[in-house]
Amino acid sequence: MTLSEKTLGDYIEQWATLTPEKEFIVYSDRDLRFTYKQFNERVNNMAKGLMAIGVKKGTHVGIWATNVPDWFTFIFATAKIGAVMVTVNTNYKESELEYVIDNADIHTLCITEGVFDGSYVDMTYNLVPELKTQQRGYINSKRFPYLKNVVFIGQEKYRGMYSTAELLLLGNNIDDAALAANRKNFDCYDVVNMQYTSGTTGFPKGVMLTHHNIVNNGFFTGEGMGFTADDKLCCCVPLFHCFGVVLATMNCLTHGCTMVVVEKFNPLVVLASIHKERCTSLYGVPTMFIAELNHPMFDMFDLTSLRTGLMAGSLCPTELMRRVTEDMHITYITSVYGMTETSPGITHSTIEDSFEKRCTTVGKPYPFTEVVIMNPETGEICPDEVEGEICCRGYLLMKGYYKNPEATVEAIDSDGWMHTGDLGIRDSEGYYRVTGRIKDMIIRGGENISPREIEEFLYKMPQIQDVQVVGIPSPKYGESVGAFIILKDGQTLSEDDVKDFCRGKIARHKIPKYIFFVKEFLLTGSGKVQKFRLKDWGVEMLKKNNIEII
Repeated sequence: MTLSEKTLGDYIEQWATLTPEKEFIVYSDRDLRFTYKQFNERVNNMAKGLMAIGVKKGTHVGIWATNVPDWFTFIFATAKIGAVMVTVNTNYKESELEYVIDNADIHTLCITEGVFDGSYVDMTYNLVPELKTQQRGYINSKRFPYLKNVVFIGQEKYRGMYSTAELLLLGNNIDDAALAANRKNFDCYDVVNMQYTSGTTGFPKGVMLTHHNIVNNGFFTGEGMGFTADDKLCCCVPLFHCFGVVLATMNCLTHGCTMVVVEKFNPLVVLASIHKERCTSLYGVPTMFIAELNHPMFDMFDLTSLRTGLMAGSLCPTELMRRVTEDMHITYITSVYGMTETSPGITHSTIEDSFEKRCTTVGKPYPFTEVVIMNPETGEICPDEVEGEICCRGYLLMKGYYKNPEATVEAIDSDGWMHTGDLGIRDSEGYYRVTGRIKDMIIRGGENISPREIEEFLYKMPQIQDVQVVGIPSPKYGESVGAFIILKDGQTLSEDDVKDFCRGKIARHKIPKYIFFVKEFLLTGSGKVQKFRLKDWGVEMLKKNNIEII
């Protein structure tokens, strides 16, 4: 096994030549299908259209869209030019978009209409009013000096914006030789994708990832699940996030298989797509699998074609892994642990691992990846079974944070180790477990408490569908344990029921002091729970109900 030095464009052209009629991208809900040959032709045309409006090697092209079909067209088109695709979180609002356009020096911004709670078009006009008065392609924005183009992904025409149809027509007027010549100016070690950290803590930073980073990480992910060209992956995770663009898209790209895409997560569309297309693999964060398993129409769909899949993006509850295996027929459900800065996969539990290891660990390091558990205070490597910070190095490390060398040096030390900020343990067999996050650790009266440990314990209550544990600020103890609980449909619990379940089974200081029954959690656009916001939410609810915080 070796590291690939191919670019994204190399792979697309490879399959367009070897398996031209094989389906690459399928939207089952609207029966939209692209073969590798059809898709490659569209990509080439779009790349030439982008060149016509000034995109070249190193240009930053932003995309603010859900998983629409041309999301794929744009990332591969920019990749063939040597440009950089900057992915924008679909949950962002105007101020967050403003930050990314400015911080990322975006030259061309590609947008859709927006999501149900906000119009991307309106927000873009608010930020760039020059669109309504200046010539397309020659925007002179006072706020964003780098921004020259806005593209609407769709047929509709908006003043000052190109449509994708117009870009494709412009591409017809550019000679193929010009695109071919462009590809000689860059290689796999150039940046192809920039993603902003999801912001569960701290200010978002632009993570620069190369072709080499994401192609190889995607390939090894597929290898860990035994992927072949015959597989069909149902992808319902957002493409703006590493989970979608790397673990899903690059996995399928490098193995020449088919992606069955869901534009915006809907458990019913996911179940129907698997049923109709006979998908062999399914990806999702824990909250997505929970929504699918608990959908009232779940039993109507035949999921027996499923073989493997990935549950990642946040810590995966053991009981949920078991349900996915038994009820969804995903015999070889696996998990990946990683972060955007590591392209993202660091460790992967593979289909070769036992059911127990796949349920209770995040597997072993990816090929060509070094992982150690480091004492966060001394920097020494911890022995097996001793908790410390998970650190890694290898091909998977980002090129750095865009325009932020200080943060890059802070994250990657002088020996090349990426400090994840996550706590973990390596067992005697070389498997890793994530035990918490350094900043998530609850410290109550000097006692360190792992939120993950309490969450796993509470999942044993049959009434509980999902639970998140955080530290609630306490004037007496520093922090007290707070549990946010989502109940299964038709189930009821009281605070006393939960505390009684814990008494005598876990240490007294670990029993949740505050219990909040909620309908949903506060999530990032990629489906991760925003624990830092849960803390504030908990304090607000306690004050609202006149409950003294002690």
